[in-house]
Amino acid sequence: MANFIRKLIENDKKELKRLDKIANEVETFADQMSALSDAQLKEKTDEFRARYQKGETLDQLLPEAFAVVREAAKRVLGLYPYHVQLMGGIVLHDGNISEMRTGEGKTLTATMPVYLNALSGEGVHVVTVNEYLATRDSQEMGELYNFLGMTVGLNINSKTPEEKRVAYACDITYSTNNELGFDYLRDNMVVYRNQMVQRPLNYAVVDEVDSILVDEARTPLIISGQAEKSTALYTRADNFIKRLKEEEDYKIDIQSKTIGLTEAGIEKAEENFGLKNLYDIENTALTHHLDNALRANYIMIRDFDYVVQEGKVLIVDQFTGRIMDGRRYSDGLHQAIEAKEGVEIEDETKTMATITFQNYFRMYKKLAGMTGTAKTEEEEFREIYNMQVIQIPTNQPVVRDDRADLLYPNLNSKFHAVVKDIKERYRKGQPVLVGTVAVETSELLSNMLDKEKVPHEVLNAKNHFKEAEIILNAGQKGAVTIATNMAGRGTDIKLGLGVAELGGLAVIGTERHESRRIDNQLRGRSGRQGDPGVSQFYLSLEDDLMKRFGSERIKAFMERMNLDEEDQVIQSKMLTKQVESAQKRVEGNNYDTRKNVLQYDDVMREQREVIYGQRQEVIMEENDLSQTLMNMVKRTISRVVDAHTQIEDKSQWNLDGIVDFAGNAIVHEDSISVADLENKTPEEMKTFLMDKAQVIFDQKKEQLNSQEQLLEFEKVVILRVVDSKWTDHIDAMDQLRQSIGLRAYGQNNPLVEYQTEGYTMFEDMVGAIEYEVTRLFMKAEIRQNVQREQVAQGQAEQEEVQPQKPQQVKKVGRNDPCPCGSGKKYKNCHGKNA
Repeated sequence: MANFIRKLIENDKKELKRLDKIANEVETFADQMSALSDAQLKEKTDEFRARYQKGETLDQLLPEAFAVVREAAKRVLGLYPYHVQLMGGIVLHDGNISEMRTGEGKTLTATMPVYLNALSGEGVHVVTVNEYLATRDSQEMGELYNFLGMTVGLNINSKTPEEKRVAYACDITYSTNNELGFDYLRDNMVVYRNQMVQRPLNYAVVDEVDSILVDEARTPLIISGQAEKSTALYTRADNFIKRLKEEEDYKIDIQSKTIGLTEAGIEKAEENFGLKNLYDIENTALTHHLDNALRANYIMIRDFDYVVQEGKVLIVDQFTGRIMDGRRYSDGLHQAIEAKEGVEIEDETKTMATITFQNYFRMYKKLAGMTGTAKTEEEEFREIYNMQVIQIPTNQPVVRDDRADLLYPNLNSKFHAVVKDIKERYRKGQPVLVGTVAVETSELLSNMLDKEKVPHEVLNAKNHFKEAEIILNAGQKGAVTIATNMAGRGTDIKLGLGVAELGGLAVIGTERHESRRIDNQLRGRSGRQGDPGVSQFYLSLEDDLMKRFGSERIKAFMERMNLDEEDQVIQSKMLTKQVESAQKRVEGNNYDTRKNVLQYDDVMREQREVIYGQRQEVIMEENDLSQTLMNMVKRTISRVVDAHTQIEDKSQWNLDGIVDFAGNAIVHEDSISVADLENKTPEEMKTFLMDKAQVIFDQKKEQLNSQEQLLEFEKVVILRVVDSKWTDHIDAMDQLRQSIGLRAYGQNNPLVEYQTEGYTMFEDMVGAIEYEVTRLFMKAEIRQNVQREQVAQGQAEQEEVQPQKPQQVKKVGRNDPCPCGSGKKYKNCHGKNA
């Protein structure tokens, strides 16, 4: 262990030596840059861009480019980056984390690598924790970038897509992490190329990197919407289906238990719903509802597949006969059964797009971050983001007095001691910043200070604009500020006149946070740039952290020492160490939680990349999608023929099933019969059906005036089906994720189960997409004015989502034997219309 620590220290020393050498090289250009006129300094940007285009690397341009920004900052902002800030900037350019203490000028440090990387023309994102900081920094640092001929954009929630597009097109874009993630998800839901707002993700500098990539990494970004906007269509579809006659209007294949409308049934549906063609592209939702209503009424059997109890439809497990409480059939089938049984049709919210911050930020070509506190999470940054944490020395030595923790027997005695300390410091004029873990604590303290007639300000991370203003004044004489630990983060506290003589800013912590980083962040508010200051934490045996870890031993120690009275207190370095070891255990647990979220999202990441990538190819295609579409038709035909001819005994082949499929999805049902398929091998059947499909495709081609119209029609069909099936799939995966934990009771690893089932479900979805595209394209009536439509407008959220009612845990794969016992694959039996 000692060797490992020595190695770490030596590595850090070696890295700091390297950074120091490059920073010295930057400083050699100082005189040369100060001799340039404003116009000559500005011209350097075009010169660097030209040199980059000719093959010079950003690393080669770094010393000169940093020196240009340094000189420009002196002229525009009146600030001149210190040597340590140059070192921090080099760390950011390298794609690592620069740990710089509060008050060391991180915002100015970032300007140098941001400018350098913006020279490539591929865009740089500067990411902050809230819109106040994004707005402030884009305005203040924007002056510097504009002086050097760079464009600066601000991306916040209130902007329109057009304004966002302009912001993202700038050389440098300031934004919050939430907005970046949601824009990425929304970009992959649009249907036209010009609706996208983001460019490819190039380089990001994340301010307060620990807050964004660690603290917020437990809650994924989610875009959700109503699964169905109205329950009326379920009822209408159910009423219509109940009036149909078997054989005349619909056919059930007894052997495979599949069901579909006949030509007569289709005509009745068109008449009933006032349609020209049931299989037209805008009727996709209706055909889906009719398919589900058919299955609900004539395939799903009450008291066998499900029961109705107290106005609820409950699924019966086909393998055990038990009621599967809390489960619902997916893809609208459950609502169709509710319509059939006349019970209340439940609306469900539906997850339409989701991503974790870990997976979003790992998509950048280069990622860097800065914060005052990252060393405690070094392992996580290295493992998940491949970033090293480099501690940059302070410009001036830190002289803050960090005192050992004070421990009281209970909350009451602790808070009285805190108030007494605040009151004494207020009387002598020393400014005090009080950090609380919860909003309730800040309100309790505020009431106690009111009774003692101590004027104060309260912040609780709700109004970032007002908070920043209050935090700016927190270092003035006599100021008392109560803040939750995260409030006002990113804003510097400068000492007022005469405050240094009073001992500087006093930071009082009312309890230890479960993360050492947050405590260090609070401490770091005091003692900036060599200022004097003091920090003191007050604890009690009734604090959450003390209750969870080690308070029994400390309590016993206090009793032995007869320290159980109200006003007794312990102050000891041993106690501080004990608390820190408890914090390390909590941090370990939290890291495991974040890693777990990431492992589950990694399954979705692979699927997301496939779908989003192929979707973009469709949107960007400018010539022809005919081959892509016909390949889908070919694979669909191949799946169906293989499924119906898998038995060796040819007499047992289900040629009726193949004919039904062809009539439903490719040709008019009267134009193909079993006789056409008899005495053919499976390969010959595939060729025969593919030839039929090609004829229909060629006919549709002729109906359109131009290649552009054909391409647009192909895009409409593919995008509508892909988006509909993908959002259903995301929701199903989300529900699977909610229920998968139960598998642990059966000695199964939930993550492995999720990966396995997730893969099967993805394969099923791809098959369903290709079947639906085939059916829609072959059966739809070609029209020239057809428009692409976004499947749904979702609602963005970033919070722990309420657990939804999960789908059936035991999902039958499309290629598994159907549970009904027919001997067929599920996709050709009960799953045919799934």
